Amino acid sequence: MQLQTEPRKYTPEEYLRLEEQAEYKYEYRDGEIVPMTGGTTNHNEICLNLAANLKFGLKKQNCRVYMSDVRLWIPRYRQYTYPDVMVIKGEPVYADRETTTVTNSVLIAEVLPKSTQNYDQGDKFTYYRSIPEMQEYILISQQSEHIMQYTKTEAGWLLSEYEAEAVITLASVNLELELAAIYTGVDFSESE
Repeated sequence: MQLQTEPRKYTPEEYLRLEEQAEYKYEYRDGEIVPMTGGTTNHNEICLNLAANLKFGLKKQNCRVYMSDVRLWIPRYRQYTYPDVMVIKGEPVYADRETTTVTNSVLIAEVLPKSTQNYDQGDKFTYYRSIPEMQEYILISQQSEHIMQYTKTEAGWLLSEYEAEAVITLASVNLELELAAIYTGVDFSESE
């Protein structure tokens, strides 16, 4: 059963109560409850590849890697969202007594479906930048081997782009990843 919501503003508390009962995941955007779109097999491959490479690459560092089942609270913009992959240095800081919602990501990665890529590159990046610990935002295409990396610097956010056989250096966690490892098992003909 899909959660049916009335067209009205909801409080964060109302959203959390509804989310507990829902069969599907929803984001909360400053009073609005928005259903999340389903992922493709390519989306899943990319997320899993990235999370696995991060998990194994960071095993000697004090970092936690989470996939899209852990919710992120962004208090400045009143947003609850489920990033595809996120990394926390040290221990997670929870939004409440539950262990389902964190607030202190240093790295967030989103795989870009056509349906949400403008939102992920625009408003969502604005929201993520408000997280004090946030240092890196990775946007991964599922149509071709192309990654955009935003790294926080003293002067602002620096954009780097990678394609094909490149190696991406993750400054926030001191780790290098080959693009080929992120795209293992991805069939780009499915994206057409």
